[in-house]
Amino acid sequence: MTGALIGYARCSTDDQDLTAQRDRLRELGVPADRVYLDHGLTGTKRNRPGLDQALAAVRTGDTLVVPKLDRLARSVPDARAIGDDLAARGIRLSLGGQVYDPTDPMGKMFFNILATFAEFEVDLLRMRTREGMAVARAKGRLRGRQPKLSTKQRAELRRMHATGDYSITDLAELFSVSRPTVYRTLQGKQTEQPLRSPVS
Repeated sequence: MTGALIGYARCSTDDQDLTAQRDRLRELGVPADRVYLDHGLTGTKRNRPGLDQALAAVRTGDTLVVPKLDRLARSVPDARAIGDDLAARGIRLSLGGQVYDPTDPMGKMFFNILATFAEFEVDLLRMRTREGMAVARAKGRLRGRQPKLSTKQRAELRRMHATGDYSITDLAELFSVSRPTVYRTLQGKQTEQPLRSPVS
């Protein structure tokens, strides 16, 4: 590869570690000071500070290197938009060491397949979650506007929030609770004291 190598890595939650992705980028030849990161941000959101910085740092002839496509984007439209924009600017995109060539039909098909799987994983998680909540409601486990969540439900709510794929509003809707109840659950509080947390 000619030109500079610019790296990008992302994880969805603050609890996750970026070490493995950093190590992979180093193995691929990306200097540590040319790696841009997004920590605790979901790939379903297009606007990410680290990604914006990485895209601004690459120039014609450079290569943007990411460990895997799902670190770059979690939807087909976003993946295509980023790939097309880089190609138009004369910038290569390396996915785990494999350079994506938008002019190669096979390469383009492979890229689209990867993007489809990345989006599918997110959609599948959301579908399973909604199905689980529907079953719980049918069994009377979720009743009213502010039901008392069981230990398992509180744990599931915290787990879902940790993925970074669900906003406070999404969780409130899925569990049929109010936003303050979601905040209290995330903070581990069982009292009904109103919170002063900012709206997400």
